Amino acid sequence: MTETPERTQRPLRLMQVLEPSGGGSGRHFIDLCRGLQARGHVVHAVYSPVRAEDRFVAELRSLDLAGIHVVAMARSPGPSDFGAWRALRGLMRQAGPFDVVHGHSSKAGALLRLHLPGRHVPRVYTPHAFRTMDPGLGNLGKKVYGSIEKLLARGFTDRLICVSADEYAHARALGVPRRKLSIVINGVETPPDDCRAAVRDALGIPADALTFGFVGRLCHQKAPERLVAAFDLAARSLPDAHLLMVGSGEAEGDVRTRIAASAHPERIHLTAGFTGAKAMAAIDALVMPSRYEAMSYVMLEAAAAGKPMILTDVGGVSTVLRHGENGEVLENSDDPQPLADAMLRLAEPDRLARHADAARARSRDYGLERMICDTEAIYRSLIA
Repeated sequence: MTETPERTQRPLRLMQVLEPSGGGSGRHFIDLCRGLQARGHVVHAVYSPVRAEDRFVAELRSLDLAGIHVVAMARSPGPSDFGAWRALRGLMRQAGPFDVVHGHSSKAGALLRLHLPGRHVPRVYTPHAFRTMDPGLGNLGKKVYGSIEKLLARGFTDRLICVSADEYAHARALGVPRRKLSIVINGVETPPDDCRAAVRDALGIPADALTFGFVGRLCHQKAPERLVAAFDLAARSLPDAHLLMVGSGEAEGDVRTRIAASAHPERIHLTAGFTGAKAMAAIDALVMPSRYEAMSYVMLEAAAAGKPMILTDVGGVSTVLRHGENGEVLENSDDPQPLADAMLRLAEPDRLARHADAARARSRDYGLERMICDTEAIYRSLIA
């Protein structure tokens, strides 16, 4: 039988739910909601105000979605989860019926997938980095969270979407059946390249200063304190270098304290006043010392912008970085010296130029439209 052309297929009614409400998962969530709506689908978005970033909320509310709903969800397990679960069930009844519901992040994914017997609505889950990928979690924590992920995947999940091959391999190691898994690599639009001077002027960064960049949520996972310590070491030998850090989060107070106590606070610029995409134009190299990742949007944006990178060996790195060609991959360590040494190596003019040329040569379309199409195809396969 000939497959029905996509343009004649009926629009889907979709419910998208996110708990962190910011960072890379927030970027993915907004791009997905916007893209699915543009393809004619009816999209309801649910977010939690507990860890919501102001920019995320403003951007989400600027979309002309069929519905935007607020349900308070705490990151850690607790008594409030029951109320959040009931609220999500109520929304599914009031705003539904839905063809597919899609939970993003571990908490939203768990609450949305748990359901009582009755009419089945396909449940899709995107972890955006399993909790068990955190190397600092400990064996007991990994066993507990791993068992929960395995139980939910096997009994309550129609499809689990991984955003990188590394995350897929981790899911398989947790015991998630292969038939439940799909890989859809995050997609990005090419960052603008015309705001370098504006961003630098606003922050007081000289036009010719070598500038390292960090973009991400200020939290344990992204390890911003590693970068502050490493830049402090490298800056001793790089008197004209600057560090631009773009982000906010629960560790912001600690990061600001570390910056103030550093030997070069005037050369470290922490701001939430620019998007990560705009910041890419202002930096010369991206440095992300994350403890764990699934597939970082920041890495993709830097790759699309043709920026050299220094990254720890976490999930998704092989998608954007070839060690020694367009940057360096480092061991995942809290010791700031290896990171500082890598920054010093990258600062060598010949090496920086070589890595930058290679980065631009690898720059390609990372396919935001492809991400939307692949996700929609999964939805349709589940309701076929």
